[in-house]
Amino acid sequence: GVKKFVKEILPRIKKLDTKIFVNVAGFTVQEFARIVEEIGDNVDGFELNVSCPNVRHGGVQFGRSPRTCARIVSAVRKKTKLPVIVKLTANFCDPLSIARSCIDAGADGISLINTLHGLAFDITKKRPLIVGGLSGPAIKPFALYCVYRLRQLKVPIIGGGGIVSARDAYEFILAGASAITLGSICLRDPYAPLKIIKELKKFDNKL
Repeated sequence: GVKKFVKEILPRIKKLDTKIFVNVAGFTVQEFARIVEEIGDNVDGFELNVSCPNVRHGGVQFGRSPRTCARIVSAVRKKTKLPVIVKLTANFCDPLSIARSCIDAGADGISLINTLHGLAFDITKKRPLIVGGLSGPAIKPFALYCVYRLRQLKVPIIGGGGIVSARDAYEFILAGASAITLGSICLRDPYAPLKIIKELKKFDNKL
């Protein structure tokens, strides 16, 4: 839980020479605010993961409701003056309208996209084998599209989804991302972030 994170894990992370943004996930609006309050000023900022299920409303993802997302941001903003980024879902909703609500409620920037719903079938048993979040290169074109749509908001955008190379990262920057995020590739190659940062210079030496 958050108490163990603050007491045992965070002190080790803070020894690293880097900025620390904590990804916050909660099952209620109040839980988002409580977690941020408990972490306090021990980090550099927060990323609110609104792709979580809202247990008080039938398990529907928070991120599909502009009003609920705004409530989360507003509640968190009352607990911290640190930068607040909202990580959006793109499942069955319009990320642009959600992002506008978050910015109006006090968010400093937007991060997108999270995983997309995916399904695999067991053709022998003729039934679904697994339902879960799809990530990796398969979602990159859609992620780029979402980032490109949100560039009109004129706020910092952290783009991600399927980035496995410097070329991929540069595409997101061209689409409007102020920064990029890496996920799946790090499971395969923990040194991928360092390699991509170095190779980005080939596309633009100002990066």
